[in-house]
Parts: sequence; C-alpha cells; structure tokens
Amino acid sequence: MTTKKGFICDIESGTNIKMSLMVMKIMFKDASKFVCILVDKSGEIKANIPTKNGDIKEGSVLEVEGYKDKNLDVKKYKFITNYTLSDYLPTVKRPIEDIMKEMEVLTDKYIISSEGKAMNDYFFKDKEFLDKFERGIGGVSMHHNYIGGLAEHTLNVMYLTAMLCERYECKRTEIALLCAKLHDIGKVYELYYDGPFKYTLRGEMEGHIVIGVELIDNATRENPTLYSEDFIARVKGCIVQHHGKPEFGSPRGMKMEESFIVNFADSTDATMNKISQVKDKTESGNWSDYDRRIETRLYL
Repeated sequence: MTTKKGFICDIESGTNIKMSLMVMKIMFKDASKFVCILVDKSGEIKANIPTKNGDIKEGSVLEVEGYKDKNLDVKKYKFITNYTLSDYLPTVKRPIEDIMKEMEVLTDKYIISSEGKAMNDYFFKDKEFLDKFERGIGGVSMHHNYIGGLAEHTLNVMYLTAMLCERYECKRTEIALLCAKLHDIGKVYELYYDGPFKYTLRGEMEGHIVIGVELIDNATRENPTLYSEDFIARVKGCIVQHHGKPEFGSPRGMKMEESFIVNFADSTDATMNKISQVKDKTESGNWSDYDRRIETRLYL
C-alpha cells in the first residue's frame, strides 16, 4: 500500500508540489487538457492538467507534480493504484465522535416524549443506519461535501433550531428539534460516499426528501399505536417542507412554525458552510474567486 505524503492543507501558494491526489470531478476537458477538482482528506483544489491521452477519470488517484498559485498547474502526473481510500476522501475537521456526543446532548435536552424518543431511537440506535449517517456527506458539491459533513450539518441545524425555538417561544420545540435531526436522513441513501461523491440511482430518482418520508413511514409502521396522527403529520410535513418553497425542491411550501424554523436553520448553516469553504481558499485582505454556490465574490 502506497503511503500518502503531504496533504492539500499543507500546500502554500507560490510553491512547487509533488503529491498524490484523487480526481473528484472533471469540470472540463478537450484534446489537450483536463480541468479537475483534485482532493484528499484535508480538502480540495482546482487543477489544470495537460494530457494527450484523455486517460484521466473520476476516481483516479494521481501523483502530480506542478506549481500552486490560486489553482494547481500540473506539469506531469502518473497513476497510483495501490492506496488507502480514506486518505483521499475529504473529511470533517472535528472528530465525528465529538459531533455525535454534542448531538446527543441536544437530543436528551429537547426530545423527551415517548413518541419523540421512539422515533429518534429507531434511527440513532440502529448500528447500520448510524454507520451510514456518521460517514455521510451533506452534498456532492454544494455544502458539507465531505465525509462526516451530514452529521456536522445536522448538529448545526439542531443548534440553530434550538436557539430560534427558545428566542421566539416555539409552541412545539420538541417537534422542531426532532425534525432538525431527521430532516436530511434521506441523504444516507441519496448520496454515494465510498468513493468520488455522486448521487445514487435512488437519489437521482427520488431525492432525499422523498426518501426521508419513506424512512419515517417505515419507523411508524414498526409501532403504529405509539404515534399520534398529529405527530406523524408534523414530522413528515417538516421534512417535506424543509427546503422552504417548491422552486427550492420542497414538494410543499412551509405551513408550520417548526418548518419555518428548520428551514431557516438549514439554509443558514448551508450558506455559512459555503462561505467557510471560500475562506479556506482565500488569503485575508483579498477578494475570493467568484463562487457559484453563493453567487458572488467575497472580500475577506
């Protein structure tokens, strides 16, 4: 097994580099070059790679030599076939154990009814689901697009939801916190994260909102007499509505106080994560490159 030497987080602008990186995404190609997103577990970098063979594919691991300015200009490369996958998948900066412990603190504080506890435990006491959730990504490219990103995003949405509920005296704080925790559970099946990130077939066909509602239906069928009609309607409604409006991907617009709160928490955390990723690539006192995710440049 080839030992990886050096990571993206260690690269300084204006230096020559030689290290192995994975091709996460091919953005452009023609007869003479590829423009790719190259990654390892510490981050990502945009690279220009001259090639006459057209042999680069997403998922390839390359040892590249080149010059780092804003982007990486690769001078030459060779393929690496014997490697440890976990070295090359971008990963959350915090230990996942700390994220999950903090999530459980909020769970124990706010999710206290028999219905709420049973719904939470159906998912988060299930080892198979928990393994997928802890490794899950928040998105392929838009936000929290790294291993552990789903858990980090969920924790942040729960935290912001708790703040909003307390500040504005939400009538159903428990429902809001439970839905904040469950709002993206469909992503464990929507997205592929055991290699270059992409949508699964089920994800392309259904999407995480539909999958999430299916998972809630599975949970309620296991113990149908425990859950009230109002509880089920609110949990499913919040998942359906958490993108806010049909034009943003919600089958229905927001119709409950708790769905407004979860939507605001969700969109705030997603946006701030996009900004954080721009900050990581931009030196203080400079303008960032235009970022399509936030549709602007940032002065940092």
